[in-house]
Amino acid sequence: MSVSKVTVSIDTEVLKQLDRLVGERVFSNRSQVVNLAAKEKIERVNRSRLARACEFLDPAEERAFAEIGAAGDLAEWPEY
Repeated sequence: MSVSKVTVSIDTEVLKQLDRLVGERVFSNRSQVVNLAAKEKIERVNRSRLARACEFLDPAEERAFAEIGAAGDLAEWPEY
């Protein structure tokens, strides 16, 4: 995994809490905390985008598409 060094500004109180967690060995260093926090936030944003996109789907239309797909697939299944 490649890494890049960056300079960021962090609220003083947040930094104190971050340092406390590093001091308690919850995380090995500040970089690990910031990297994990950024990854989690990005994942959360991506999940919420998907949820918002799904709000525009019509359940009846999606069900109809699924039934069309299932009907076609069933004909291709081998007989047991």
